[in-house]
Amino acid sequence: MQSYTILAAPVEHRIGEKNSDFLTFLQPVQNRNEAMHWVEQYRSRYRDASHVCWAFVIGHTRQPEAQAFSDDGEPSGTAGRPMLHVLTERELGNSLAVVVRYFGGVKLGAGGLVRAYSAAVSQAANLAELSTVSPQTELRVQLGFADESKVRQLLGEHQGELISSDYNQLVTLTIRLPQNAEAIFCQQLSNLTAGSAVIDSNS
Repeated sequence: MQSYTILAAPVEHRIGEKNSDFLTFLQPVQNRNEAMHWVEQYRSRYRDASHVCWAFVIGHTRQPEAQAFSDDGEPSGTAGRPMLHVLTERELGNSLAVVVRYFGGVKLGAGGLVRAYSAAVSQAANLAELSTVSPQTELRVQLGFADESKVRQLLGEHQGELISSDYNQLVTLTIRLPQNAEAIFCQQLSNLTAGSAVIDSNS
């Protein structure tokens, strides 16, 4: 899996459409339970709202670990799904979008609702701060004592980290490094140790 972006900080935004107010909240979340906890918080906070619609996506938006949405009484397909579409297109992984609507007396129609909910989340996304997640892989390396310093240096060159080290007849190092660096790291390690290093994947 390639690196991907996630929502790094909460966002609040507000728009109006034909007398209806749309309050948008983007919240970083790690899993479905956390997302649903926040949904309940917003429902409780805005009990007098006409609708509290939501959508969330966990992990890489193109290959999500989990995603879901709710129209909360709006016509089917006019709120939650368009909100989720914006989160996906804007690559806001690990994010929950909640749009609180206060109905202003003028019906927007299905197309108008889709546009309003999409715009509410899209405008909030313009304010979002993102961070990049690089998938990691964990390896266990067995090698001779003389090669340990070479491996530590190589690990640093690939932005990896040493998790643990164990010393018996051989040195056993448990390491973590970016997934996209694994192949070249293993090749370079084999070259450095003349093929004597034994590499096992823990992932």
